[in-house]
Amino acid sequence: METYALVRPEHLNHHGYLFGGVMLKWIDEFAWMAATLDFPNATFVTVAMNDIDFKKRVENGSILKFDIRNIKKGKSSVVYEVNVFARPPAAGAKEFHAFSTQITFVNLDKDGRPAKV
Repeated sequence: METYALVRPEHLNHHGYLFGGVMLKWIDEFAWMAATLDFPNATFVTVAMNDIDFKKRVENGSILKFDIRNIKKGKSSVVYEVNVFARPPAAGAKEFHAFSTQITFVNLDKDGRPAKV
């Protein structure tokens, strides 16, 4: 799945760049949507984010592209790789790789126990 977000002033930290917590929120939300679309009968919850790697700071007005791919399916879990690319607001600015991680979701049954995907 590919989706986009615009970095606005309310997403910035005290240094004037994208706050890492906002990036992690978007990752969790967008990857969950990808997993839910891929496995519509599942009830996923997030269990882990691995190798969180903030590669470069992102400025206000940047357009973020989230590339979200399923890389593993287990019995009750799925793992997605997420890469985020940023396009700064300046005319002619080049897109760059801003962030990467892997996120794991587990499917739960109605009693909150892991269930087959």
